[in-house]
Amino acid sequence: MLAWALLSAVLWSLVGVESQRSSLFSKKGLVYGTVGQPVKIYVKLNENSPVLICMDLSRANKETVDPAYLWIGPNENTLTGNSQINITDSGKLVVKDFTELSSGLYTCTLSYKTIKAETQEETTVKKRYDFMLFAYREPDYSYHMAVRFTTKSCVGRYNDLLFRVLKKILDNLISDLLCHVIEPSYKCHSVKIPNRDIVYELFIAFQVNPFAPGWKSVCSNTADCEDATNYNILKARDRIEDFFRSQAYILYHRFNKTIPAMHFVDHSFQIVRVDNCRPGFGKNERLHSNCASCCVVCSPGTFSADIDVTCQVCVSVHTYGARSCP
Repeated sequence: MLAWALLSAVLWSLVGVESQRSSLFSKKGLVYGTVGQPVKIYVKLNENSPVLICMDLSRANKETVDPAYLWIGPNENTLTGNSQINITDSGKLVVKDFTELSSGLYTCTLSYKTIKAETQEETTVKKRYDFMLFAYREPDYSYHMAVRFTTKSCVGRYNDLLFRVLKKILDNLISDLLCHVIEPSYKCHSVKIPNRDIVYELFIAFQVNPFAPGWKSVCSNTADCEDATNYNILKARDRIEDFFRSQAYILYHRFNKTIPAMHFVDHSFQIVRVDNCRPGFGKNERLHSNCASCCVVCSPGTFSADIDVTCQVCVSVHTYGARSCP
């Protein structure tokens, strides 16, 4: 078990060194092996893997006599067809309903014969193909937002009242999406604008995420919960952007010469998307450049215990998708 984990860890490192060690897809979406190089493949959680071919593309375009195929999966187990593994007579393999524990090294040995026409002498040839399969899931999106409002003074209860009313409006705006505003805060600053006197402005910051009370109900009909929550948070983002855009329109088109003392500062709305990964998953652009935006299952020797972006080192972990360090 430890030896397998170390081998997987070494191969994991190797496949991250050169970008050319990526999956080789044919026009039909089949993945061919490469002699001497492990092929990286990323499989979305709970979906089926692509079709793995126990041949390189060059061999597939030639006649192959008496081919035989032997697939070895993670933990060095010989693979046979079952409810999760589908292996055809022609050596094609598909892993169904892919999970964290499905991740790892899949090795196929192709055996075939070459025959000399003059003597009918037979020679058995063997080739090994390594495929590194990684489960991944989409990151959970949330948004950090910032906006500014003018105010008469940095002293007084009206600043706090505006802040609380704004939060309530935004929460109501996105509540049906099971999204909510969290960690709201504000500070009042004096601002010197060119060719104008000093003005006072409220610098308001907050986060929006799709995990309001009851959010799990959006996942009841899908295995890809991130797809559902991310869809909702994107709609929430659009609604909030439209809200502040409308504030600018009202400021310039609804008021004549009298502008309220407290109003939205045009062009002050800022937004940044923040990605988080579920426990057991993390991002690593160096190792997973072909899936840099993915939350990839933590490799042996690493773990992720909480909603985070990266997997942390833990030498005592020997499995994929670890959520703790023993």
